[in-house]
Formats: sequence, C-alpha cells, structure tokens
Amino acid sequence: MTKDQRLQQQIDLIHRLDEMKMVQRRSRLIVDPERFENDAEHSFHIAAMAVLLKEYAHPGTDMERVLSMLLFHDVVEIEAGDTFAYDDVGNASKEEREQAAADKLFGLLPEDQRAYVRGLWDEFEAQETAESRFALAMDRLEPVYLNAKSGGGTWKDAHVSREAVDRRIAVLKEFPKLYEFTVELVDSFFAGGDQ
Repeated sequence: MTKDQRLQQQIDLIHRLDEMKMVQRRSRLIVDPERFENDAEHSFHIAAMAVLLKEYAHPGTDMERVLSMLLFHDVVEIEAGDTFAYDDVGNASKEEREQAAADKLFGLLPEDQRAYVRGLWDEFEAQETAESRFALAMDRLEPVYLNAKSGGGTWKDAHVSREAVDRRIAVLKEFPKLYEFTVELVDSFFAGGDQ
C-alpha cells in the first residue's frame, strides 16, 4: 500500500465522521431544551467529562484509552442510527445493526488502524475492562444529567419511569461518588412531580 492510499483510507473515514453531526439523539440540550443533541456533541461532552472526572476512575485506568473509546463508541450510529435507550423494540436489533455498521465504517481504514479502532469499539461493547466501564459510566451519566437539567427531556417525552432510569444508571455503582451524585440528581427531578 502506498502512502497516498493509506491517507485516502484515513480521509474516507474522517469524511464519514462528519455525519455524526447529523445523527440526532433523544436528549435535549440544557442551554436550549427545544433542540436535540447530536452524536458529535454527545461524544465531545462525555470525553470532556472523562477528563474532568478522571479522579473517580479506578487507579491505573488508562485515560487515553477511555478518551479514544468515547470518541469512537457511537461512530456506528452513522450507519445504524441512534437507538433510544428506553426503546425495547429498537434495542432488540441494535447489536446486529451496529456490528454491521462497525464492519462497514471501520473497514474503510488501513488494516492496522481498522484493528485498533474496531478493538476500541469491541472493548467498549464487551464492558470487561476498567477503561470500558468508566467510558460507559460517562455515556450513562451525561444523558441523565441533560434530562434532569432540561426539565425532563427524554423522560417526559417518552413517559420513562423512575425504575427504568434506575436500571440505566446501575452501571455507575462501580464509581460510588458518581453514582451518589447521579441518584441525587434523579431523586431531585422525580421528587419535583415532573413525572
């Protein structure tokens, strides 16, 4: 492979990454609750959160790996679309759709980078490492924060129960201070009679 071919393969995925700006999520923005967040904004927000909250990760957690995972964990949604967290029907086919999307999108890269980026995505999905679990904690905390601070957003729109939210945030129990903060946030919202 020539250097030009390699660069073209890298540019091909970089070009596709721009499409993340068009993948609408169900979370509403705090600063403009009429507008929905997109995948690019979400990825930036949770990566920034990981940097700011890294002291709550387990000692020895490789934060560069966490950040890399957070940047690539939702890339597959360019092809597969965003699956609403509380959509049981959509979640039934999510894994199959996202695996196919990962094959297609990461397949654009040169072989070495394809293996690296696909490995990050697979690691995030498997949830077997300290890095993937901290990355998932950021991915779960951010939409909860947006919902609680934007007047309910997704929760109100879809009539999401407190029990469903509790199931989504259970992964944060591994990080006690973050879990305590999140429970207080959820308690405060639901105690306000908004649901």
